[in-house]
Amino acid sequence: MCYLVAKDRDAHGCFALKTTHGKHLVELKRELNKAVGYKGIQLVTISRPTAYGEYAPYHFVDTEQEFQAIVKGLRP
Repeated sequence: MCYLVAKDRDAHGCFALKTTHGKHLVELKRELNKAVGYKGIQLVTISRPTAYGEYAPYHFVDTEQEFQAIVKGLRP
């Protein structure tokens, strides 16, 4: 288990999706990086939120679709 975190470099806090390592995660990150990679959005995979206070506060989302919609809408 891991968390995919999306952080707007100019904003406080982040969005996080609980997920698993593997090919699907790699493809999801690749797709999202294509969509927002040059807009100041940082995508990272972390093991546990409590170990990475620099991304707090965390806003957890329930589904991958919700996470994608939020990330793609972070910056115009």
